[in-house]
Amino acid sequence: MIILVGGEKGGSGKSCIAQNLATYLAVDKVASVLLVDCDIQGTTADWIKLRNNNFNALPIDCVQLNGKIRNQLLGYNSQYQYVIVDCGAQDLLALRSTLSAADVALLPMRPKRRDLKTLVHLDELVNSCKMVNQQLAAHIVFTQCPSQPNQQTRVNDAKQTASLFDIPIADAVLHERHIYDDSEESGLSVLESEPKGKAADELRSLFALVLNNEMENSPEIRMQYA
Repeated sequence: MIILVGGEKGGSGKSCIAQNLATYLAVDKVASVLLVDCDIQGTTADWIKLRNNNFNALPIDCVQLNGKIRNQLLGYNSQYQYVIVDCGAQDLLALRSTLSAADVALLPMRPKRRDLKTLVHLDELVNSCKMVNQQLAAHIVFTQCPSQPNQQTRVNDAKQTASLFDIPIADAVLHERHIYDDSEESGLSVLESEPKGKAADELRSLFALVLNNEMENSPEIRMQYA
């Protein structure tokens, strides 16, 4: 299964989600996982170096790719159970290539106007790629949401705006928490650093909901990973 974690706005937590998803699958689900870093900043590749030097962490394979990567992803997909692609707008060609091959696309964005503005082009991009890749299941994921009850209106308003587009919105949201930065600095995931914390619960809810839905809706995926 090829899973894209991508979007057009920086700072929305794409790399963080990709890293935690890879750990969730490799550690919790004992699956073979490849992380693909398409970000010119190499955030995920740097995290992998930290992780693979940490004797307390399970190593995870990682490669850096850019440009037209569709055929490479399909090749890796035959070698690994999950190929997770961390990709932003800095390499629009890689983003489009991944959307043309992915089974699932998680599109993180913050409940902020500048992030919501990207929905117009992102919606067009996803719809155009679905003409080639009909199996693509994309989900908007709201991240870095305020946890204070008096700030929930901001999240609800953002969801209302996003609902005007064709891309479904994931029920699970991720709130702003310090554990994300703290765990990344040691090459660990939130699931490992604070496995019983609120952030870990939110991540597991998001991953389980999205992946279980895709397994149920795709006989080919069920057969491949049964």
